[in-house]
Amino acid sequence: MHYGPDLAAIHDSAFAFTAESGADVLVGAVRRAFPDGGLVVDLGCGSGILSRALTDAGYDVLGVDISPAMVRLARARAPKATFRAGSILDVDIPSCVAVAAVGEIVNYAGATPAKGQRGGLPALARLFRRLHDALEPGGVFLFDSAGPGRGGPQGRREIFHDHDDWSMHVVIEERGRTLTRDMAIFRKVGASYRRSDEHHDLALYRPDDVEARLRATGFTVRRLRRYAGLRLPAGLTGFLATKRG
Repeated sequence: MHYGPDLAAIHDSAFAFTAESGADVLVGAVRRAFPDGGLVVDLGCGSGILSRALTDAGYDVLGVDISPAMVRLARARAPKATFRAGSILDVDIPSCVAVAAVGEIVNYAGATPAKGQRGGLPALARLFRRLHDALEPGGVFLFDSAGPGRGGPQGRREIFHDHDDWSMHVVIEERGRTLTRDMAIFRKVGASYRRSDEHHDLALYRPDDVEARLRATGFTVRRLRRYAGLRLPAGLTGFLATKRG
């Protein structure tokens, strides 16, 4: 399971900064390219933070997330948007002016390929082609990608989070082209705590490989070290790609 009810609620309340900062970048880019509005597709929409910013700016939004718990939160936060629960590898992507995939979404997709298909860079190239086909000329694609070094200098990190109504122990390990996160989550329910566990696999991509595949697909590319005021951490690179023409 990815982002069950406990992790979804914690992520929404304590780890919203990437989506909030990414929303500032995307809204600005879309306003410059398509000031009269249009449809934006929010892949891995999470709890709807970026989607809400886009609908507030006057854009139509289709959000997709593999977590039903996240989709429920997104529908409550951004009622003007449309949301679907499902994999970004399978969903039909309609004609649109922009696509977002903020929060290592492409890395999750590469680690869990669609049935009968390969993961890793081939999965990434297929996704880029699908998005390029869906975007209008001049359309923009904002995303970030985890690469080597995301697991820290030693390739392994342990992180403890302790708050009034939840705690979490996270073990992160980088092995070759794969990053794993194992999470033990304790969330207060009434007078007691409920435990849930999640294991996440992410495919890691060198930024040069990501950029090469974007350019081969027909995008112009700008790398980002930050989303607005948020500096991206080591091993995470942002990309703002534009469909030529």
